[in-house]
Amino acid sequence: MGVGTGTSHAVDGQSALISAVQAGDTDLVRILLHEDSDSGYLDAAFCLAVRMHAGRIAQLLLQYGANSGQSSPDDLIPLSEAVESGSPALFEALLDDKIRGRYPEIELLEAQDCALRWHETEVEAELRRRTGSQDAVARKRVQDGEYDSVVEFTLGGMTVRDGHGAILTYVEELLGVRTSFEELMDRALAQVDRQDHATWTRSSLQLGGRREEAIWTTAAVLRTSPDPSRRLFGAEVLRLIHLFDDSDEAAFAGPALDLFAGWAAAETDVAVLTEVLVALGEHSDPRAETALLPHAGHPDARVRRAVAQGFSVWSSPPAFSGDARTALLRLMADPDAAVRKTACCTVAVGQHHDPVYTDAMAAALNDTDRLVQLAAVYGLALHNDERCVEAARLLGPPQRGSLEEEGYLEAAWRYEWRRDRP
Repeated sequence: MGVGTGTSHAVDGQSALISAVQAGDTDLVRILLHEDSDSGYLDAAFCLAVRMHAGRIAQLLLQYGANSGQSSPDDLIPLSEAVESGSPALFEALLDDKIRGRYPEIELLEAQDCALRWHETEVEAELRRRTGSQDAVARKRVQDGEYDSVVEFTLGGMTVRDGHGAILTYVEELLGVRTSFEELMDRALAQVDRQDHATWTRSSLQLGGRREEAIWTTAAVLRTSPDPSRRLFGAEVLRLIHLFDDSDEAAFAGPALDLFAGWAAAETDVAVLTEVLVALGEHSDPRAETALLPHAGHPDARVRRAVAQGFSVWSSPPAFSGDARTALLRLMADPDAAVRKTACCTVAVGQHHDPVYTDAMAAALNDTDRLVQLAAVYGLALHNDERCVEAARLLGPPQRGSLEEEGYLEAAWRYEWRRDRP
């Protein structure tokens, strides 16, 4: 495949983007893509990332405009090789919309069989069989896709990731195989890292996306399970069913709110409670706020952050209740920086232009955490408060490649534009 001829930020005569892909530097690749650097090399970089089994980088390149359809089969790797790697991100990159049609059904069926074998045998056992090694297996948790992780196993010179369950679930979906709730849940619960593992994510997304009464009922029954991991899986599936319900009737909105409100009052496991509170925050009903309030002082920061996030502009129109107002102000001064930032952002996007909020955000400009300071700048800008301008100047430019910092500071720049152009 020919390399593009776009303008290059070359390093020793080579595209900086190609060099970053060769180095496996995901952060640098993201920065270069955001800066539109070496855009003429996107397609070549995508092929290189696939050949290197760098699925996360390949997906990034697709998001920024790489055209997988420009690649020939020889530029890439066989689908079976992607399955063997155990990387769901790599497998999905090879099945991008522009090249999915290249793979006949027989090849997808072979991929399904291969993924099933790896999943049932488990990675360590298969590695020992293939290498004959009895040495200790090296394991490390790695980021595979944009939001998901897997465990990477190395033995006898072979390295394989344990995302075969996610690959299997994805290829079944492509083939129209309707895997049962129980089987998908078993795949999810088999993961050591649980909720952020690619196999868990793919299983819950597939079930939530079906938006069916039978799935809802099965997931709701899990609320009473003595196993917290089963309760967590059920809560996530229920939350996703409601989230994906885009019908005019929004059939699951009422049942979801009632279920989650009662669940939040009784749940004792932190991970499950956090998921339930996140689900409550996705409802535009004052009852969601009422259910969130008792957890604003929870000892675990994950729970308090979910509460801060849940007090959205939608939770209590047209204004926060007095109790929610008090809780939000307390969360803006929370001991945990992530909680403070989340609370600040909730106040920022709200339509509650109360001086007590802007004063609280102004106080957060002196926070010890830069992201909290930036969130305060963002909030003051959205509330048309002049104090955002000097604060943004003192904080300086955003860190290179940080879309979050850019977004916060851009709000201050837009405020200045509005102020100077009445």
